[in-house]
Amino acid sequence: MLTPEIIQKAIAWLIATGLKLLLIIVVILVLLRLCRVLSRRLEKVFLKGREDEESLKRARTLSNLINQLLRVVVLVIAVMTILGALEIQIAPILATAGVAGLAVGFAAQSLIKDVINGFFIILWDQIRVGDVVRVAGRSGAVEAVTLKMTVLRDFDGSVHYIPNGLIDAVTNMTRDFSRFVFDIGVSYFEDVDRVMEVMKKVDQEMRAEPRWAELIMAPLEILGLDRFENSAVVIRARTTTRPGQQWQVAREFNRRLKMAFERQGISIPFPHLTMFIGQDKAGKSAPLPIRIENPNQAGN
Repeated sequence: MLTPEIIQKAIAWLIATGLKLLLIIVVILVLLRLCRVLSRRLEKVFLKGREDEESLKRARTLSNLINQLLRVVVLVIAVMTILGALEIQIAPILATAGVAGLAVGFAAQSLIKDVINGFFIILWDQIRVGDVVRVAGRSGAVEAVTLKMTVLRDFDGSVHYIPNGLIDAVTNMTRDFSRFVFDIGVSYFEDVDRVMEVMKKVDQEMRAEPRWAELIMAPLEILGLDRFENSAVVIRARTTTRPGQQWQVAREFNRRLKMAFERQGISIPFPHLTMFIGQDKAGKSAPLPIRIENPNQAGN
């Protein structure tokens, strides 16, 4: 039965604690609203003026993650504040939560590492879907990037699921532009300057065609005579292409260069051996028997 004393205590509680709880709830709602607004602002910052699908996906992933983290922080603080307002001892709760959090942290440390690495990979825009990359000893086209893992598909169709925690370095082969390095070996008897002119002409012919002009971003750079090998001198050059088009351009350039070498009579070397007959101290050599057969008379 409600007595005047109980009613008076209830009114006093509502005035003191109830108003405090109401204020806390209002502040929580305002902070949650601010979290949403901040995440939307951050999404525009992460876009950096780009409107392509992958940039939008990256910006939304990062902004949603930050929004969720901020909401968790706000809600944890709100629960602690409400418990304090209700005069409930939170020290035992904090101690229990600390022990439980430590145990979970040890059990899920690899997952935490994956998520942290994935966050920074997405934040720094190191990998995007469609890029060709090399990570953790694997290479291929990127099919998906999440906070937990990166998915690659290599040339033969195999799919590699790589936890982000294993990624310590990223090699992106299709970022902004791509390049292919040519090591062209020719015979020692060839005129190197003439060979370079043929290479330049093949490149000019390719860039004169609309199909290849669209893919090649700059004229062929001939770096010069790079090294001497056993059977060849090697000329090094490189071409700059649209991202991911370097292999297609290089295959076509190699095909045309071989045909141009054949037309110009330029020799592509093959392994050969030069023999010297040794002599003893007296200047004499052992006899070297040589037999020459005529293939047309082999059956006679």
